[in-house]
Amino acid sequence: MMAVQSKPYKGMAMEGLIATWYAKNTRHDARGYRRCAESVAARVRPGGRVLEVAPGPGYLAIELAKLGDFEITGLDISRSFVRIARENAARAGVQIDFRHGNASAMPFPSNSFDFVVCRAAFKNFADPIGALNEIHRVLVPGGQASVYDLRKDASRAEIDAEIDAMDLSWLDNLLTKATFRVLLLKSAYTRQDFERMAAQSRFGTCEVLVDGIGYDVRLTKQTEIGLS
Repeated sequence: MMAVQSKPYKGMAMEGLIATWYAKNTRHDARGYRRCAESVAARVRPGGRVLEVAPGPGYLAIELAKLGDFEITGLDISRSFVRIARENAARAGVQIDFRHGNASAMPFPSNSFDFVVCRAAFKNFADPIGALNEIHRVLVPGGQASVYDLRKDASRAEIDAEIDAMDLSWLDNLLTKATFRVLLLKSAYTRQDFERMAAQSRFGTCEVLVDGIGYDVRLTKQTEIGLS
């Protein structure tokens, strides 16, 4: 009897109209994507290979492509997002390789990337430690990663202020706030959660920095020593 595989993400599939609504709403967060892209760009050498895991509509990858000469790849479980991201990159006039795939079983050789970034998606992964191990595998020795995601302890006032700054319509503002309160905060991780998962992964450790209503969880693939 064939084993039934569990889906690689929590919650509903980000496909079709749901993916389109998400892409429409999150494009208003240009300031957030730009700030995140600048942080990544400051840590990657010119010409560096960057992987964004779960890029969604591709806004972060596009902002990063505008900042420097990077070789950028995006991997998303949603076929709708892969299509939307490719269309957005074409409109922006940047070259990014968006592909369909699972964060816990990436279709890339080991040691393929200098930097890996994941923004606002990690809490949705069904196998977060497996995803961390895959990020570790595809990084070059000495390579770095950042996981940006919502803080479990983010206050209602902090979340409301962040969403208000996105300049959404009143209805989308209301729906986005409800999504954060009812769904996203329930799935969010604490600092201790991230430290525990990093300890259980091949990374072994991490640095957790507060980043607005979220965390910037920084990871490094240590260079192996003592090998001939």
